[in-house]
Amino acid sequence: MTSHKVQKDLATFLLYVLGFLLLWEWLRPLEQLTDTSNITVFLIFLMLSLLMSFYGVSPLLSGFIKVLYVVYVLHFLYFEGAFFQTSWISPFWEDLIYNFSLMADRDWSSITNLFRSLLFFVLLGLMTYLIQYWLINRRQIFIFLFMTLVYITVLDTFTPYVANGAIVRTVIAGFAVMGILTFYRLLDKEGIKKEVSLSRKWMVPLALLIAVSAGLGFTAPKAEPMWPDPVPFIKSYGQNSGGNGPGIQKIGYGEDDSRLGGPFIGDNGVVFRAEVESRHYWKVETKDTYTGKGWVTSQPEEEFLPFGMGEDIPVSSFIDNDAIETTEETSSVYTFMNYPHVVYPLGVKSIDAPPFITYELETATEKIRTLDGGRPVALDQYKLRFEVPEYSVTGLKSAETNAGVLPDEFLARYTQLPDELPNRVRELALEITQDKTDWFEKARELERYFHRSEYNYDQQDVAVPDEDEDYVDQFLFDTKQGYCDNFSSSMAVMARSIGLPARWVKGYTEGEFQQPTGSGLRLFEVTNNNAHSWVEIYFPEIGWVPFEPTQGFSNNIQFNFDNAGQNTNQAEPEEPKETETPVKPEKTEEKVADESSFSIKEIWESVKAFFADNWKVIGIAVLTGALLILMLYQKRGKWLPHYFVWRFKQTEKDEHFPKAYLILLKELDRYGLKRKNGQTLREYAKYVDSFFSTKEMSRLTSRYEELIYRGVLKEGSWTETKELWENLIKKTIA
Repeated sequence: MTSHKVQKDLATFLLYVLGFLLLWEWLRPLEQLTDTSNITVFLIFLMLSLLMSFYGVSPLLSGFIKVLYVVYVLHFLYFEGAFFQTSWISPFWEDLIYNFSLMADRDWSSITNLFRSLLFFVLLGLMTYLIQYWLINRRQIFIFLFMTLVYITVLDTFTPYVANGAIVRTVIAGFAVMGILTFYRLLDKEGIKKEVSLSRKWMVPLALLIAVSAGLGFTAPKAEPMWPDPVPFIKSYGQNSGGNGPGIQKIGYGEDDSRLGGPFIGDNGVVFRAEVESRHYWKVETKDTYTGKGWVTSQPEEEFLPFGMGEDIPVSSFIDNDAIETTEETSSVYTFMNYPHVVYPLGVKSIDAPPFITYELETATEKIRTLDGGRPVALDQYKLRFEVPEYSVTGLKSAETNAGVLPDEFLARYTQLPDELPNRVRELALEITQDKTDWFEKARELERYFHRSEYNYDQQDVAVPDEDEDYVDQFLFDTKQGYCDNFSSSMAVMARSIGLPARWVKGYTEGEFQQPTGSGLRLFEVTNNNAHSWVEIYFPEIGWVPFEPTQGFSNNIQFNFDNAGQNTNQAEPEEPKETETPVKPEKTEEKVADESSFSIKEIWESVKAFFADNWKVIGIAVLTGALLILMLYQKRGKWLPHYFVWRFKQTEKDEHFPKAYLILLKELDRYGLKRKNGQTLREYAKYVDSFFSTKEMSRLTSRYEELIYRGVLKEGSWTETKELWENLIKKTIA
C-alpha cells in the first residue's frame, strides 16, 4: 500500500510571489511623492499576509498575527519605550477614540499620522485578500493588472515619479501571472490532473516568451511620442483661465512669497495643538527682501547652522540687558501635518524631541529644519523652552541713540527697498510719524495707523498688482483692504522707508483655546486658518521686537511703561489664566474603610510594577510561546493524527463513530484530498480509496450512510470499523 504526499506546488507559490510584486509597485512611489516613510514595515506586512494565505493558516490565527504585527509597528513608529510596557496603551487608545470622532465629523484633514498608518495597514490587508481571491479563487488578474498600469502611468505623467522600470516590471509580472492562470483554467476546464511534466511543458515556453518579448522591447528602436506631454498644456490652461493673477489659493503655510495677493479660501485643517502657559505667536521663518510684488531672501537659502538635542538654538531674538525682563516658559507641540520644520515662539532657547533627531537653522530665514539621519523628517511632538520678554518702554525709546553701533551691512539688509517703490509710500510714513521723535513711538504710530476704519480686513476681495504696480502702494492708496500679508508688508516697507530696520515674519497666531490641561497649562488648536504674518523691528542693544498691524489681531507682546509716562498707549494685558480652586471632599467612613484595605488600585499598581521589572522576560516568554504555537500549528499534520488515534482508541462506545468519521473527513481535506462541490460521500470515498489503493473509506462511508439515512447505528459499529478508521487517519500524517 503506497501513500503520496500532497504539497503546495511551486506554480501556486510563484503566483503569490508575482502578486506581491504587483502590490509592491503600488507602494514604490509613496516614499518619493508623499511623506510616507518606513515602507519596509508595510512590505513585511504584505509578505506576512500572503505567506499565511499560501500556507492556509486559519483566519483566526492569521488575524491575530496581523493585529499583533500592526500594533507592534505602530508602537515602534509613534511611541517611546518598550513594547511590553503598558504606558503607551492609554495614549494609543485615546488616539483611536479621537480619530473615530474626527471621522464621525468628517474632519479628514485632522486625522493623526498614527491613525493614517493604521488605515493604511487595513487597506493593505484588503488588497492582499483581493489578490488571493483573484489569483486562487477566480483565476483572473486582468482588472488588477490594468489598474496597476493606469496608476503607474498617471504618476509618471503628472508627478516627478519616473515609471520606466515600473512599467516593465509590471508587464513582465502581469504576463507571467496571466500565463499561469490560463494554464490552471485549462486544467480545470478539461478535467486534467496537473503533473510536473505538464507544468514544465507550459511554464518553460511561457518564460521564454516573456523573456524574448522583454528583450525585444528593450532593444527595438523607439518612435517619438504621438502626443505631446499633457502637463505643460494643462498648467498653461489653468494659468490662462485665471487671468493675470495667481487665482484663488487655499490658506495655510507656503514657502513661496515672491508674489503676494489674491483671494484665499479658508481651511480649518489642524496643523498642530499646543499646551502653553500663556498665549503667543508661533514663528516659522522671516524674509528680508521686498521686491515690489512680495518677499524673498537676500542670502543663500542653503546655508545652515546644525545643532543637536539639548543644545541652545543659534537664533537670538533679543539681547539680555536691563531693558528686558524675561520669564521662562515651556510649550508642548503635537503636530498633525508632515512639515519637516519647527514652529517656535519668540525667545526660544531649546527643543526637546525624540532621540537621534538633529536640527538645522537656515541662516537666511531662521527656519529650523528637523532631520533624522540627515534626511528631513516631520516630528509628531516636541517640547520648547523659551523666555517670554517684557520690554521696557524707556529702554526702547532710548535705543535709537545706539543706532551707530549697527553695522552698515545689517542696516542695508533690513532697510532695503526696490528703486521702483513709489515716493508716496515714504511720504505717507513720514506724515504718520512726523510728531514722533524716537524709533519706538514711530513704530507704534505705524502699527496704529492700520487700525483706522478706512482699512478693512478681507480674504476674498483682494487685488493682485499688475506688472507696473507695487503691492504695498496698491494696498495703501487704492484698495485699502486685504489680509495679514497686505498689512504686515505695508508696515515693514513704511518702517524701512523712514530708516527703521524691519523684517517680514511668517508663522501662526496662538490658535483657538480648547480647554485647561491642568498644572496651569492651556490647550490651543492651531489650524491653517491661523496662518499669519507680522512685522519685527530691530532696536539697537535690545533686539527684534514684534509688531502687529493687521486689524483684529493682537500679538500679546508685553511692554512695561515704567517711567515713560505713556500709560494711555499701554497694550491690553493678557487675559488672566483660568484657575480653579479644588474643593477637598470630606472623607466618609466608607472611604476610610476602603483605604485601610488592599484596594484594586494597589493591586493594579503591583501588577504594573511587576511587568515593568520583568517585561523583558515576559516579552521573551510570550514571543517564544507564540512561535511555539505557530510551529505546532504548521506541523499539525505530523502530530494531530496521532492525537486523534489516542483519543478514540480507548473508547468502545458507538456514539463516537460519527464524530470520528467527521474528523477523518477534515484530516483528509487538510492532507489535500478535497471534496468537490456537489460530490456525494460515496463518490468521495471511491476517490479516497483510489488514491490510497484500498476499500477502507468505502466501508466506513457505507456504515456512516446507514446512520444518516436510517437514523440507527448498528451495535458494535465502532468496534468493527475502528481499525479501518485508524488505518486511514494514519495515512494523513504529513
